[in-house]
Amino acid sequence: MTKTELISKISQETQVTKATAEKTLNALINGITNILQTEGKLTLAGFGTFKVGERQEREGRNPQTGKPIKIAAGRVVKFKPGKALKEAVR
Repeated sequence: MTKTELISKISQETQVTKATAEKTLNALINGITNILQTEGKLTLAGFGTFKVGERQEREGRNPQTGKPIKIAAGRVVKFKPGKALKEAVR
């Protein structure tokens, strides 16, 4: 499903315009992003937990040449689904 399709689905289920649904979805995405940048963790009961983790520098391989390369350390977002979400997709 694409973002456009999700906006259409939200619009239909909530009986609002697509423009309003898009603004709402964008606000949600921006809110999650801001919380992860500032606090590093967001828990949505029944849905799951978003958490920022640290990834250490490591060695990888260039797939074209096979030569070893250094992959820089960085921050990554991890998601752990909640119980209700796990059960809903089984």
